Amino acid sequence: MALDKPYKDVPGTIIFDAEQSRKGYWLNQFCMSLMKAENRARFKADERAYLDEWPMTEEQKLAVLARDLNWCMRTGGNIYFLAKIGATDGRSFQQMAGSMTGMTEEEYRDMMVKGGRSAEGNRYLGEQGDAQPDRQPQGQGGRDKEKK
Repeated sequence: MALDKPYKDVPGTIIFDAEQSRKGYWLNQFCMSLMKAENRARFKADERAYLDEWPMTEEQKLAVLARDLNWCMRTGGNIYFLAKIGATDGRSFQQMAGSMTGMTEEEYRDMMVKGGRSAEGNRYLGEQGDAQPDRQPQGQGGRDKEKK
C-alpha cells in the first residue's frame, strides 16, 4: 500500500524519505566511498571508469559527471552524502548550496545571513495565498517566532 505523502506538495523540495533512500542507495554509497583518499584519487583520475564500478543508474552517473546536485537529489541522492563530491572537488558546502539555488557563493551567503528565503512561493501548493498573520518569517536559527 502506498503511503500518503502530503509533503510532496512543497514546491521545489525533494524530501529524502524511504523511497528516495532506496532509489539513491548506490549513488549515496558511491559518495561515501569518497571519504577514502585512494578512492578520491581513483575517481579524479577517471571519473567515468570509477562510476561504472557502481551499480548506479545511467542517469545518476550523468548527474554526478555534470555535478548537478539538484539532478542527483532527484535520482535519490542525499545532500549530506553528495557533499563528499563537493569536498572531492575542493568546494565548500556553501559553494555547493549556492550552485543548487542558481546563486553565487556570496549571494547565497548574503541571503542566509539575512534570514534565508522568503516563505512566499515556498509553502505547500495547497496553501498558496493563505496568509498566516500570526506568524513572522523565519529568522536566523531557522525557527518561526510567534508574534507576542
